[in-house]
Amino acid sequence: MTTVHDVVRALDKLSGGRVSNADPDHSFSIWKDSGIRGKRVLENPGLVWGHPAQPVKKLAVAMTLSEHDIELAAATGVDAIVAHHPIADAASSGGVTLKNYLGLFGLAVLELHEAFHGLHPGIAFLHGHQVRHADIHYGGVEGNVLFVGTVFPEINVLGDILSRLESFMGLGEEKELLKMEQEIRGSAAAIEASAVTQGRIVLGSRESPVEHVLHIFPHTGFSPSHLRRAKEEFPEIDTVLASISRVRDDSELVREAKRMGLQLVFGNCHVLEILENGLPLAYALEKLLPGVEVVVFRERVTSIPLREMGGERIREYAEKMANHYLLQKVKV
Repeated sequence: MTTVHDVVRALDKLSGGRVSNADPDHSFSIWKDSGIRGKRVLENPGLVWGHPAQPVKKLAVAMTLSEHDIELAAATGVDAIVAHHPIADAASSGGVTLKNYLGLFGLAVLELHEAFHGLHPGIAFLHGHQVRHADIHYGGVEGNVLFVGTVFPEINVLGDILSRLESFMGLGEEKELLKMEQEIRGSAAAIEASAVTQGRIVLGSRESPVEHVLHIFPHTGFSPSHLRRAKEEFPEIDTVLASISRVRDDSELVREAKRMGLQLVFGNCHVLEILENGLPLAYALEKLLPGVEVVVFRERVTSIPLREMGGERIREYAEKMANHYLLQKVKV
């Protein structure tokens, strides 16, 4: 019988000893704090909630835990969820206390995040380059991941990177799914995250040659000063490749790259990390936990114009609640 403890041990083996609930000073137990009042969170790789002896017959791998994952797990017989991103009380459970929500369904949850970063070269591989240098805390900033790589022989121009991503990530299928949803909902304006945040070239063109890339993740704290330092350390770099997160086209980072004569490409967005990191983790756990059914929870976020959201009856309901209750409290 597989237990939650077995899942923790499997994660510890996969991460090379980065998972430890027993040691509060473990190097991958990290406070994340933006200085926003009351919102800091402790990343604690391993078991967040649940009993180690709890049996696990069905395991879900997710990217960011939310009440959607909890309800889906409860409805489909999942015993434990391994989330990539750190889990926060209330924020990850619909605004209610986490243990109460999870306790209703007997769910165990575990997290990894920084403890998983750097364990495989998949993100670089998907973007078409071989990593020659990696740093997961560049400039002394914890979690500020940087790769320096040389593109594969089949990658000659920037357009080859985008074509590779479209193929690997199944973006054609996502576009077809969106088209079907638009037709069913009768809303041509409906959009979906992965379809509108796919890779694109910011500086350069599809025909621009590429050989040496600096692969960065802006949301981790990568700054223009980091870019200048990286170019000094690796002068052969000709292209900046930003993935997971993006920056505005008029950002200082883009302007600095332009001043330095560098090309800049946006790769996969954050919503595709479930494929980049979640899927390899799920396959590895399936191998290490024979007899456990492993499923993947994938988020799909859509944007629909207000007057096209839902059916006619629910729209009438919403407008009635707004007009007769919510707006009655507003003094004009």
